[in-house]
Amino acid sequence: MTAVLPERSAAAPAPTTPAHVPTDACACGTCAAGTGAADLLARLASAPGGRAAVVAGDRRLTFDELRAEAAVIAARLGALGVGPESVVALCLPRGAALVTAIIGTLTAGAAYLPVDPALPADRRRYLVEDSGADLVVTDGTDGSPVSGVRAVTAAELTATPSGAPSPYAPVPVTGDTLAYVIYTSGSTGRPKGVEIGRAAASLLLRELEEAGAATGEGARVGWNASPSFDASVQQWTRLCRGDTLVMIDEETRRDPSLLAAFIDEQALTDLDITPSHADPLLDLLTRDGGSRPLTLLVGGEAISPALWDRLAAAHRSGLLRALNVYGPTECTVDATAGRIDGPGEPHIGAVLPGLRMRLLDERLAPVGPGESGELYLAGPRVGRGYRSRPGLTAERFVADIADASGGRMYRTGDRCRLLPDGRLVYLGRADGQVKLRGHRIELPEIEAALTRVEGVAEAAVILGEDAGGTASLIAYHRGGDATALRAALSDRLPAYMVPSAYVAVDRFPTTPSGKLDRSALPTRVGTPAEEEHRAATGNGTDALNGRAEELIARVWTQVLGAASIGPDDNFFKLGGHSLLAIKLVSRVRAELSVALPVKAVYSHPRLRDLAAHIEELLAARDA
Repeated sequence: MTAVLPERSAAAPAPTTPAHVPTDACACGTCAAGTGAADLLARLASAPGGRAAVVAGDRRLTFDELRAEAAVIAARLGALGVGPESVVALCLPRGAALVTAIIGTLTAGAAYLPVDPALPADRRRYLVEDSGADLVVTDGTDGSPVSGVRAVTAAELTATPSGAPSPYAPVPVTGDTLAYVIYTSGSTGRPKGVEIGRAAASLLLRELEEAGAATGEGARVGWNASPSFDASVQQWTRLCRGDTLVMIDEETRRDPSLLAAFIDEQALTDLDITPSHADPLLDLLTRDGGSRPLTLLVGGEAISPALWDRLAAAHRSGLLRALNVYGPTECTVDATAGRIDGPGEPHIGAVLPGLRMRLLDERLAPVGPGESGELYLAGPRVGRGYRSRPGLTAERFVADIADASGGRMYRTGDRCRLLPDGRLVYLGRADGQVKLRGHRIELPEIEAALTRVEGVAEAAVILGEDAGGTASLIAYHRGGDATALRAALSDRLPAYMVPSAYVAVDRFPTTPSGKLDRSALPTRVGTPAEEEHRAATGNGTDALNGRAEELIARVWTQVLGAASIGPDDNFFKLGGHSLLAIKLVSRVRAELSVALPVKAVYSHPRLRDLAAHIEELLAARDA
């Protein structure tokens, strides 16, 4: 597949009417190359009507019901003036309503913008404002994040029409018509919206099938990602080939024991997951030695050699299948895929057929065999650009050095090395961007948020390790109080961008040229966060009381790397986060044989309260 989508500047006026209606018999260049814009929805139209399409808690939708609900939504959106190139902000949690809203929006010819309700209010407001969304769909809990932008509830969109039911008839669009906008962290301190066209989204599904990442018929696919994370696109597109989409609620997805049980209960065949999430889950999936018809699509961050070997061993033993997938949001989710089936150096597989790879040096010259270079990607799955950011679009979406017709390639900022068999080895970033627990983070965005806090004169954020060896964000700041900084960032940034540790400095190290010397900042901290917390709260002086408190204090010391723990200490204020909460729960279960859910750590973050909860669980178990 080598067709190139028509070029259009991110700042150029968007088309408002379709050029034609693609069909299976269409002979136009775009459709003949397999990039028909209606391909996803056309495939959805032929899915068996009685088969389960969406399973979300107690709600189950067949494909007939999904198409009928999408048709109602599309008709109502059309009546509100929504059509091709319109953007509909979906401020909905993971659930059946989100799925039908996505399909309904696409059926109306429009694009969707995922706005996770769990994001801070300021972040939600920014996404809606910056995208220029025409409409906001909510679950009724809140109104529109932006005054002047109309809000409707999902229930209003799906209310049974008084007349004849609307037919499932997707509005005709072109391959370049906008499909969705997803925001990523921004190096300028502002998140940037990535625009992806309809043909690119269609190609993604086809290429995952060709790569063996989506196999069989009637698979059961777990939706594990946040709606605001581009991996979610890979998951909902599976509906369009007739697979069943099973929604995983937040409590289940963040607790490995619950997730492992859910995979078996729901007979999941496919699960997209980050390495950080897969690590504690893998032992639970393989401990009984029985095989599962499960494919793990592992992506979002680099896989450690130790995890790679464990996944490969499970793959070779037939316990499950594992593939490593890699790709930037700007190139429609996944750019490469490779089986994790053998020992040796971790790799990200080969480039999928809808993209063409260039490994270039600083002068944009191809590197030699086996040499490292920056990865550039070209082809029909490269996105349209950044929404309303022509300058940034021109900087990252550059002229393709190997395309005389004027095509573009995307500069990923990732360094890679090509193996003799055509697979790529990921070597890290070439800029200030990092990956943490599957999220792409621009450190300057966090630094900009820190310097907006009153009293902070200067700030720097690095990706380092906490005392337990877990990858964490560390904030160094000149001026300001750690407790106030954490609170301020929690109100402004997604949870995954809030640093775990805060270190006050009198001055920052500099290079001979006077620039910040990041390499001189310590990459591992433990007690500084603890000591700052104690200085602010005076905690840690009371004696521990009882077996549960002593056990938790010992485990917290191991997990957080703190020198001493008091009964009034708060797990998260000492630098705890979701991954450390999982480790904490695993150790408590192992030592006390008590089924402590991860959500208990969030409900009882204070040591004394968590200990009391554990005592209650032990009493109920022994009764």
